Amino acid sequence: MHDARVERGRLLVVEDEPSIRELLCASLRFAGFAVTSAATGSEALAAARDGAPDLVLLDVMLPDRDGFEVVRRLRSSGVRVPVLYLTARDGADDRVTGLTIGGDGYITKPFSLEEVIARVTAVLRRTRPDGSEVLTCGDLSLDVDSHVVRRGARVVELSPTEFRLLHYLLRNSGRVLSKAQILDQVWSHDFDGAVGVVESYISYLRRKVGEPQLIHTVRGLGYMMRP
Repeated sequence: MHDARVERGRLLVVEDEPSIRELLCASLRFAGFAVTSAATGSEALAAARDGAPDLVLLDVMLPDRDGFEVVRRLRSSGVRVPVLYLTARDGADDRVTGLTIGGDGYITKPFSLEEVIARVTAVLRRTRPDGSEVLTCGDLSLDVDSHVVRRGARVVELSPTEFRLLHYLLRNSGRVLSKAQILDQVWSHDFDGAVGVVESYISYLRRKVGEPQLIHTVRGLGYMMRP
């Protein structure tokens, strides 16, 4: 099973009820999203600031502070991530409050999972109009179109050759790739080089990507990308 995939978006699910949180996370992952979760407002603030999600699904009623306060704090600190509220409160005043402070819509409980996925997809399509392709492995992500690479919230600066190498490894995550294959695909068919250049660039890439290691040496065979 390959660990890299085309990622539909990075989501943060904030819900204090464990059964609802787990169901949402599992369903959204199955639909192709990368999902992290939080159970309190404090956890949500930390995860939204550090994890750079593309969208937050935010329960309004949280044990330590309500979802509106979470959004106010995010906006005041400059975080503009789209937010969809999850709420059993359907009053007009609540809806006006939530949208005025910077929310992008409401999903009223009880909801269907199909509705959640459709609403999330619609907001991401509006806020990510490029529809860019993102490959992931663990907490590493590579945006094919913008050439932005992240490890968690950290942006990883790569040279063009390092980017091509990482892209090839991610495309083939879970497969063992020989040095000759990598040399052929990353440096092109007519590159008159030695496999030693592959070892050097793998070393550069490992240092830049950081710990825990995602690029593994398979002795006598080559390299494999996996969490």
